[in-house]
Amino acid sequence: MANNTPDTEARPVISASASKGNTGVYRRLPMPARYAINAVLVLVFLVVGELMIDGGAITRYQSTVLEQVGIYIILAVSLNIATGYLGQLPLGHAGFMSVGGYGCAIFIMHMMETLGVTARDFVTGSPVCGLLFVGGIIVGGLCAAICGLIIGIPALRLKGDYLAIITLAFSEIIRVVMLNIDDVLGFKLTGGAAGLTGIPGYTSFLNVFLVVAVVCFLIHTMMKSRHGRAILAIRDNEIAAEATGVNTTYYKTLAFVVSAFFAGVAGGLYAGCIGVLQPAVFGFMKSIEILVMVVLGGMGSMLGSVISATFLTILPEALRAFSEYRMIVYAVVLILVMIFRPQGLLGSYDFSLSRVIERVMNRDFPWSHRSDKGEKDLPQGRGRSQESDDDAKEVSADASR
Repeated sequence: MANNTPDTEARPVISASASKGNTGVYRRLPMPARYAINAVLVLVFLVVGELMIDGGAITRYQSTVLEQVGIYIILAVSLNIATGYLGQLPLGHAGFMSVGGYGCAIFIMHMMETLGVTARDFVTGSPVCGLLFVGGIIVGGLCAAICGLIIGIPALRLKGDYLAIITLAFSEIIRVVMLNIDDVLGFKLTGGAAGLTGIPGYTSFLNVFLVVAVVCFLIHTMMKSRHGRAILAIRDNEIAAEATGVNTTYYKTLAFVVSAFFAGVAGGLYAGCIGVLQPAVFGFMKSIEILVMVVLGGMGSMLGSVISATFLTILPEALRAFSEYRMIVYAVVLILVMIFRPQGLLGSYDFSLSRVIERVMNRDFPWSHRSDKGEKDLPQGRGRSQESDDDAKEVSADASR
């Protein structure tokens, strides 16, 4: 029998969470404010670091270690594009690093002779040296990106172990070319086995820090764009992504080339930090070392790559006094992490300062969350029993209609 009386029963109203304020609106920071907060935080770290170096609190040796930490952060974050975000397993990152290092160093050394710039000018920080540094870093990155494009187009047709093997082979080809190209050309270019010497010390804490900040910003921005979402879709399910119209070949190559570009940038910084480039340094173990940083930090976590690169760069130096045991300790730490935290230190979590500030603004704290609805989640004066009665009334009313 139909119920002709109007349905005057009030349906249960779910009140807004207390963390969203009285208006029920979750307050969010505008995008300019987010960028401003991150820029201020980067500026604070930079100023503190420079003051500590100028004041003598950080020695020259410690400053060099910090520069290498920044270089390995770039390497780990860039490899994370292809490994964590794209879901592939390339082992040729050391090859791209070497191409970028040689390209940047050779460009700067030849331009110094052309412009009459000396190594002392890099210490004093003249504007010409600043332009040379930026140009050298870009040239090194482009050289590595071209190699990444040449290698990526045929290599990315493979997956898993096959991709790892072919990228490792290409990396070894690059190393052998750097080793023997002088004999083929008939003049000195890379220095052969003796290495490329006389590289000016254009790398400093200041420019390494700035490059790290720019690289992290660019990668974060790319992964938040539609290109980044397409790359993540390929990682999750390549067949489904292609079925929905994603050009998988294009985006896989794009991720691989961008990863190689930033590896070349890190190689350019490495050349200015060390002062000597030898092909033997960029062997198989260098690629494994960078891959370990990515896996240890968490596949797909930029913050995890930053933390693991920092930790794994400082740990061997901190244990240098125990030279007989430092590599054992290094290996034991990796084993323990892989046993008790196989997904990495942070898994796929990425830290966001803006998100933390928003949660504080809305009083959305982890300890205020409950796994199930309590009495406070219901409108005032309504308990669980009354909620059940209302649900029963709605069901009976629907059935009668």
